[in-house]
Amino acid sequence: MAQTVTFDLSTLKFDDAGLIPAIAQQDGSGEVLMMAWMNAQAIERTLETGRVTYWSRSRKSFWIKGETSGHVQELVDLRVDCDRDCILVVVRQTGAACHTNRRSCFYTAIRGGEEVELMAPMG
Repeated sequence: MAQTVTFDLSTLKFDDAGLIPAIAQQDGSGEVLMMAWMNAQAIERTLETGRVTYWSRSRKSFWIKGETSGHVQELVDLRVDCDRDCILVVVRQTGAACHTNRRSCFYTAIRGGEEVELMAPMG
C-alpha cells in the first residue's frame, strides 16, 4: 500500500538561486515536452491553480504556461524525484509546448554525429 504524508515544500532541494528543474510530460503518452525552472512559489501556484507556473530566469518573473500563447499546460500530477532535486509535472498540453511552436522542445536528435530534426513547427 502506498504511504501518504503531508507535502512539505521545504524538503525539496532548490539550487543556490532557489530554483528546481521541472520536466513537463504529457499525460497518457509519457512524451517529454520540455524542461523549465520552478521556485517554491511557482510550485505553490501550480498546485493551487492547476495551471503550470514556472519561473523565468531571463525575465525574473512567474510564467504561466500558455498565458500569452494559448498553449496551456493543465496539471494532472506533480511528482518529486527520489533525491527531491527535480520535479516531474504531468500535464495535459494544449498545442505546442516549445517556444519554437513544436510539440516538444526535444525535437533534435544526435545520430551518427549529426543533428536530425525530428519534428517541424506546428501549423
